[in-house]
Amino acid sequence: MSLDPRLIIKSHITTERTTDLKEQNNEYVFEVDRRAGKHAIKLAVERAFGVKVEKVRTLIVPSKPKRMGWRSEGRRPSWKKAFVKLKKDQSISVFENV
Repeated sequence: MSLDPRLIIKSHITTERTTDLKEQNNEYVFEVDRRAGKHAIKLAVERAFGVKVEKVRTLIVPSKPKRMGWRSEGRRPSWKKAFVKLKKDQSISVFENV
Protein backbone atom coordinates (compact mmCIF):
# COMPACT_ATOMS: atom_id res chain seq x y z
CA MET A 1 0.00 0.00 0.00
CA SER A 2 1.29 3.43 -0.91
CA LEU A 3 2.12 5.71 1.99
CA ASP A 4 0.68 8.80 0.31
CA PRO A 5 -2.03 10.06 2.72
CA ARG A 6 -4.16 11.34 -0.16
CA LEU A 7 -4.55 7.80 -1.50
CA ILE A 8 -5.38 6.24 1.88
CA ILE A 9 -7.71 8.86 3.43
CA LYS A 10 -10.67 9.46 1.12
CA SER A 11 -12.86 11.76 3.23
CA HIS A 12 -13.81 12.86 6.73
CA ILE A 13 -17.22 11.69 7.96
CA THR A 14 -19.26 14.29 9.83
CA THR A 15 -22.46 13.19 11.57
CA GLU A 16 -23.96 13.77 15.01
CA ARG A 17 -22.37 10.57 16.25
CA THR A 18 -18.90 11.43 14.94
CA THR A 19 -19.17 14.92 16.44
CA ASP A 20 -19.94 13.36 19.83
CA LEU A 21 -16.98 10.99 19.44
CA LYS A 22 -14.72 13.94 18.66
CA GLU A 23 -15.85 15.90 21.72
CA GLN A 24 -15.89 13.01 24.22
CA ASN A 25 -13.09 10.67 23.11
CA ASN A 26 -10.93 12.79 20.78
CA GLU A 27 -11.76 10.39 17.92
CA TYR A 28 -12.10 11.32 14.25
CA VAL A 29 -13.84 9.18 11.63
CA PHE A 30 -12.59 8.80 8.06
CA GLU A 31 -13.54 6.87 4.97
CA VAL A 32 -10.36 5.08 3.91
CA ASP A 33 -9.13 2.82 1.13
CA ARG A 34 -10.33 -0.78 1.63
CA ARG A 35 -6.82 -2.17 1.17
CA ALA A 36 -5.26 0.05 3.87
CA GLY A 37 -4.32 -1.57 7.18
CA LYS A 38 -4.39 0.06 10.60
CA HIS A 39 -0.68 0.90 10.56
CA ALA A 40 -0.94 2.57 7.12
CA ILE A 41 -3.98 4.57 8.28
CA LYS A 42 -2.11 5.69 11.40
CA LEU A 43 0.88 6.88 9.36
CA ALA A 44 -1.36 8.64 6.83
CA VAL A 45 -3.23 10.61 9.52
CA GLU A 46 0.00 11.54 11.30
CA ARG A 47 1.60 12.76 8.06
CA ALA A 48 -1.47 14.55 6.69
CA PHE A 49 -2.44 16.44 9.85
CA GLY A 50 0.74 16.53 11.94
CA VAL A 51 -0.74 14.81 15.01
CA LYS A 52 0.08 11.72 17.10
CA VAL A 53 -2.36 8.80 16.85
CA GLU A 54 -3.05 6.61 19.87
CA LYS A 55 -5.38 3.99 18.40
CA VAL A 56 -7.07 3.02 15.12
CA ARG A 57 -10.24 0.93 14.82
CA THR A 58 -11.58 -0.10 11.43
CA LEU A 59 -14.69 -1.70 10.04
CA ILE A 60 -15.98 -2.53 6.60
CA VAL A 61 -19.46 -1.15 5.99
CA PRO A 62 -21.33 -3.83 3.99
CA SER A 63 -23.01 -3.12 0.67
CA LYS A 64 -26.73 -2.44 0.62
CA PRO A 65 -29.40 -3.17 -1.98
CA LYS A 66 -30.47 -0.18 -4.08
CA ARG A 67 -33.48 0.03 -6.38
CA MET A 68 -32.90 1.53 -9.82
CA GLY A 69 -36.37 2.19 -11.14
CA TRP A 70 -39.16 -0.28 -10.54
CA ARG A 71 -37.68 -3.15 -12.46
CA SER A 72 -33.98 -3.49 -11.71
CA GLU A 73 -32.08 -3.75 -8.47
CA GLY A 74 -28.40 -3.24 -7.77
CA ARG A 75 -26.12 -2.84 -4.78
CA ARG A 76 -24.24 0.08 -3.28
CA PRO A 77 -20.53 -0.68 -2.87
CA SER A 78 -19.05 -1.62 0.48
CA TRP A 79 -16.45 0.72 1.99
CA LYS A 80 -14.05 0.94 4.92
CA LYS A 81 -14.44 3.26 7.90
CA ALA A 82 -11.63 4.13 10.34
CA PHE A 83 -12.06 5.52 13.86
CA VAL A 84 -8.81 7.32 14.73
CA LYS A 85 -8.19 8.22 18.38
CA LEU A 86 -5.60 10.94 18.92
CA LYS A 87 -3.29 11.24 21.90
CA LYS A 88 -4.23 13.57 24.72
CA ASP A 89 -4.03 17.32 23.92
CA GLN A 90 -3.91 16.62 20.16
CA SER A 91 -6.55 17.81 17.70
CA ILE A 92 -7.02 18.29 13.99
CA SER A 93 -7.64 22.01 13.58
CA VAL A 94 -9.30 21.67 10.16
CA PHE A 95 -12.33 19.96 11.73
CA GLU A 96 -12.64 21.97 14.95
CA ASN A 97 -15.24 24.47 13.66
CA VAL A 98 -17.29 21.97 11.68
